[in-house]
Amino acid sequence: MPKLESLAFDNSFARLPEAYYSRVCPTPVPDPYLVCYSPEALALLDLDASEMKRPELIEALAGNQLLPGMDAVAALYAGHQFGHFVPQLGDGRAILLGEVKNAADQGWEIQLKGAGRTPYSRGGDGRAVLRSSIREFLCSEAMHALGIPTTRALAIVGSDRPVYREDQETAALVTRLAPSFVRFGSFEVFYYRNQIEPIRQLADYVIARHYPELLALADSYPEFLRQVARSTAELIAHWQAVGFSHGVMNTDNMSILGLTLDYGPFGFLDAFDPGYVCNHSDTGGRYAFDQQPDVAAWNLTKLAQTLVPLMSVEAASQAISEYPQLFGRAYLERMAAKFGLPPGSETATLVMDALQLLAQNHVDYTIFLRRLCNFDSGENAPNTLRDLFLDRAAFDAWAARYAAALRQQGSVDTERAAAMRRVNPKYILRNHLAEIAIRRAADDRDYSEVNRLHALLARPFDEQPEYEAYAAEPPDWARKIEVSCSS
Repeated sequence: MPKLESLAFDNSFARLPEAYYSRVCPTPVPDPYLVCYSPEALALLDLDASEMKRPELIEALAGNQLLPGMDAVAALYAGHQFGHFVPQLGDGRAILLGEVKNAADQGWEIQLKGAGRTPYSRGGDGRAVLRSSIREFLCSEAMHALGIPTTRALAIVGSDRPVYREDQETAALVTRLAPSFVRFGSFEVFYYRNQIEPIRQLADYVIARHYPELLALADSYPEFLRQVARSTAELIAHWQAVGFSHGVMNTDNMSILGLTLDYGPFGFLDAFDPGYVCNHSDTGGRYAFDQQPDVAAWNLTKLAQTLVPLMSVEAASQAISEYPQLFGRAYLERMAAKFGLPPGSETATLVMDALQLLAQNHVDYTIFLRRLCNFDSGENAPNTLRDLFLDRAAFDAWAARYAAALRQQGSVDTERAAAMRRVNPKYILRNHLAEIAIRRAADDRDYSEVNRLHALLARPFDEQPEYEAYAAEPPDWARKIEVSCSS
């Protein structure tokens, strides 16, 4: 495996005009130390795990020194935050170091989150805390293991430098990887400044690097917008199917590549609640779980608006018009697979009726779907799933319809169970699991639980008997956990 010295850095984003970013170096932190890292993410850079033992790499991931070839910049963007336009945002605590192309010819941009003040910090300290860094690290890698498009998390580096939020905490930096960190808001900032050429240049840059197949078209911009709408529809379908709530779906947190971007006050559903709001700061429930598909559609209209200077209003509108159908189809396909049935109107009715029962009976979403894998489709077969429901008669009626649908399809229970277990995770990053890991790390500098969770969630679909307790319903105290934008 290549050594650290052999990494060939590039930074194509930094070769764009300086209208898109500001050059700024990370602010060093004292006495950095490694909290945890992802060997899988490290391998994306063709680096061996032994490199993580080298002080030079820890210093680089702490922002204390730049490696040869790094060209550090903080990106400029704007965005609609909770529905209101903010004309200038930007990387207020993130700094892009450069890009590494691996042996598979994949380009990975390397970004430090929590690297100190930038011109876009808006009075903030530009720091991240250990608490939020652990949450982002664990969820980024857990989402990847679930098959959901996401930025990756390479490592957390901590420091005893104090950082003040609600209370005094300690600083940490997350090293994030992505093919690109360009977002909807990267285009919005220039549209509202009435600067058309930067919109065109940024679109050309993204198309050339990430949608090169569109270069052969006479007019690539409408198809570019259509591709973004498609990848966004697929992403939101993934979120809804697994029960993931992002918490802050501002346009500046929407990836132009359809990646899950910027992990703040996220949450996975415990008891199924369509109106679940994971962000304590979202008092109006704008980003509730069941609102995410519509919010994504709204965000796409804002992106389309910024690209109108490159195409007609009609072309922009047409490019995103397929989103509702694309999302609906992708969501039904995923849910049908989770229920072991083919997509179709009858399956859709069964799925929606099941979700309604889960909501009415406050049944744990992940546990129900995992146990559903073992459903016996025989007539009059006993079913322990009913014990999850207060209204057992209502569940029995649904279960009879479900069993009949399986028999009609000629479903073989053992084969169906195996297929369903490949799409219904047993383990997810529940808030209380993250909270336990955070408390041990913050109070005792014990990072074993962070590493244990990372290893567990790397195999979310596997039976891991030694970790059975991690698949249980959350304890009562977990209901008091509040996660906000500072998390």
